[in-house]
Order: sequence, then C-alpha cells, then structure tokens
Amino acid sequence: MTALRRLALRLLPLARPDVREDYERMRRLQRRMASLPAARYRTPTWDTVSDSGDGRRVPVRVFTPRERRREELLLFFHGGGWVTGDIESYTPACATMADLTGCRVASVDYRLAPEHPFPAGLEDCYGTARGLLEDPGRAGLAEAGQIVLVGDSAGANLAAAVSLLLREQGHRVPDRQILLYPVMHWDHDPATSPFESVRLYGSDRRLTTDEIEDYLALYVPEPAQRRHRLVSPLMAEDLSGQPDTLLLSAELDLLRDEGEAYAHALAAAGARVRLHRLERAAHGVITLPRFARPLKDAYRVIEEFLDQGPTAPGGP
Repeated sequence: MTALRRLALRLLPLARPDVREDYERMRRLQRRMASLPAARYRTPTWDTVSDSGDGRRVPVRVFTPRERRREELLLFFHGGGWVTGDIESYTPACATMADLTGCRVASVDYRLAPEHPFPAGLEDCYGTARGLLEDPGRAGLAEAGQIVLVGDSAGANLAAAVSLLLREQGHRVPDRQILLYPVMHWDHDPATSPFESVRLYGSDRRLTTDEIEDYLALYVPEPAQRRHRLVSPLMAEDLSGQPDTLLLSAELDLLRDEGEAYAHALAAAGARVRLHRLERAAHGVITLPRFARPLKDAYRVIEEFLDQGPTAPGGP
C-alpha cells in the first residue's frame, strides 16, 4: 500500500459526520453521489411483503446484467449500518454486481433505524426472502435453489440473520449465501472486544469503532438486546442447517476477525464454507469503482463460488 493511500484511509474518519446527529444528511449525500442516469438500471420495482404482520409492502429493485450468463437471482441486502443506504444509493454497486456476475440482482429497500429500529429491517428482509423462496415464480425462477442471499456489512448481518430465522421457523433455507465483511458481534470496544482487528483497524480506517457502536445504538437502542443472536449471529447457539456460505473479509477492516470467526463457526456446525480474505482491502469493497483491485478480487471469488453450485437443495 502506498503512503498516499495509507494517508487517505486515515483521513476518511476525520471527514465523516457524527452518525447519531447527521444520519439524515448522510443519506441525502449518498443518494446524490450514487445517482446514475442510465435508464437500464431504473427497472421497475417489485413489491414483497414484510414479516411485520401489518401487510407492509417492501420495494425490491431488479437489476439486469448487460449479458446474462447465470440463472441465479442475487437477493441483495445493502450495507450502511442499518441506518443509511437504500436502493437508490446502492444502484451503482448493484449494477456492477449484475454485470460482473451475469446474474439478476434484486435489491431490497428495507426499513432503516432509528425511525424503525430492530427488528423492522430484519422483518422486511425475512419476509422478502421467505416469500421468494416459497414462490420462486414471483422472481421468474423455476427453482428456489436459484435464489442466493447476498449482503455487505450490516446487510450481510441481515442475510445471516434471515438464514438463521428461516431454519428456526421451519421454512426453506436458501441453498447459498454470500456474506461480505459482515457485522457478527455486539462488542466493538477496543478495551473489551475479543477480536484483535478491532484494536488494529478501529481508529484510523474506512470504518471506526465509534461509528459501528453508534450504528448499533441506533439500530438496537437497548444494549442488552444487542447480544441477541439475530443482531449478533456469533451468539447463536445452534448454527446447524445453514446455507453453503462464501464469506469475504477485508484485511484492513475492524470487522475482519468477527466475520472470519463466523465462517469457522458455520463450518464447525456442518455448513460448506469458503472464507477468503481480501488483501490490502478496507471496509466497503463492494462499492468501489470497477477498476479497483479489491473489487476485482472479490468478484473473481464470487464467480467461483456461484459456479460451484450448491451441495444440496435447502429445506426446512
């Protein structure tokens, strides 16, 4: 890594607004920065149904690749600490994902904290995944096995929680999931965290310990509830029956070690797991420009994982 790049990574946290005070401004800025004029990315949205019990409709935007090379539908839950991000701000990342994988990508516009704290966003993602897995024809698919859950950061946390909840509730579990640098644990205090990456990279990199703590506080206001398995999947006592999993961690990310710990825990519980650490990469790889080396590395591994196919059909 060049000295200039190291300096840029250290300056990023200094330029960032206070999450608890400025999250609305952060949302607006993300949308403006992500605006794309290309009409092919502005495909009609579906409506799916949340698991909230009130019949709430959840918008899902579908991205079609320039060249469709695979039949899978990547059901995508965006990052942003459960507080920022939406289908607008993630349009460039989802368009890139569609083009580089050759798959259709369905981006879920789940509810955000603090207006809608846990479990609102999870209910939206769970209801969407369960509905599509039960009725793949809704997505234009012949088989539920063609649906792959994908998430980055907080979205990967939601994807993992959805898979846990589907198995616990006796519903069809997706055959495969792709977890990109996920949030898997509740403690990011350098003094108490069990993970060394928190101490190594939590103060001067793309994501800071203060920031992730603020995001968690907005998502789950009650501190004791942050240890819940559907907030911190590493706290789950039973990880059986989980999908084949690709977990990508980033070398310079404070979340690196907890994500890798989850990969090892899944493997110990019997899941087929591929763990790949993106070298010299910081948090947020999936939103980088297409020419960025960490992004190219990520999609090389994602394509290999998709080409392997699932080991066996999912089930209740």
